[in-house]
Amino acid sequence: MDVAATSRTAPARIGFRRKSAAYVSLTKPRVMELLLVTTIPVMFLAAGGVPNLWLVAATVIGGAMSAGSAAAFNCYIDRDIDKIMRRTKNRPLVTGELTPREAYVFSWALAVASTAWLYFTTNWLASLLSVVAILFYVFVYTLWLKRRTQQNIIWGGIAGCFPVLIGWAAVTGSLDWAPFILFGVVFLWTPPHYWPLSMRYRDDYKSVGVPMLGVTRGRAVVGLQVILYAWATVACSLLLVPVAHMGVVYTLTALAAGVWFIYETHRLYSLAIRHENPSPMRVFHGSITYLSVLFLAIAIDPLLPF
Repeated sequence: MDVAATSRTAPARIGFRRKSAAYVSLTKPRVMELLLVTTIPVMFLAAGGVPNLWLVAATVIGGAMSAGSAAAFNCYIDRDIDKIMRRTKNRPLVTGELTPREAYVFSWALAVASTAWLYFTTNWLASLLSVVAILFYVFVYTLWLKRRTQQNIIWGGIAGCFPVLIGWAAVTGSLDWAPFILFGVVFLWTPPHYWPLSMRYRDDYKSVGVPMLGVTRGRAVVGLQVILYAWATVACSLLLVPVAHMGVVYTLTALAAGVWFIYETHRLYSLAIRHENPSPMRVFHGSITYLSVLFLAIAIDPLLPF
């Protein structure tokens, strides 16, 4: 036997550092930004000031594990299309840095660990909401909606709304109207955040048969839908003012950031109907800025006397 030839064809051993990085990548760390952006400010609002910092840390850790579990399950289930799409071709299950079995076991381990962690460090309600979020993202969005309907991101996006409920429940042990309004804000914000991305990667989604709105409809239709959901998002954010007795800082921020967000969506639509380059990623990144600024105001407002 030619030992040299065998060594050339054998798969290279992946080192500990690279393997660890692959596991981290499986959790989609950038998606976890939504967790941090929404969970911590809601805890300030629920506490009416600065919450217990250990509780904040415990909730974020548990929430990160929960979100990471859902993301890892998603990568495991979607590995067949991830290897075709350019946007996902570097994911660890595509590159071979992780095997499907490793990803599957890791997903379950994070799910169990996050549930137990939140139960013992926060309360049963926060832990239960975390489990529901994982199940919704895996079964309702990834397995049921994603490859079947252009409404996938609307209803599938509900999973991304749970951090506001988890944060509130961790502090109070219950739920109220305020977190449900913020749930609605994130729910309505998700389409104008994600649909511009589907415009940018239209060919990717089309190549694997995923019926994102950017694939099934033209740019003008997508742009109009983005506008409608942006208006609804801003309107919902203003409901928090009377319900949670928000002050001047949140009110002015919600109005100013909302006007800017709506302007950007109108700009996208205007360029689309004129058949010019609509720069959808500008709205995609702008939507992240909008949500970050809005929730920052939520955290600051309870600390001020006006």
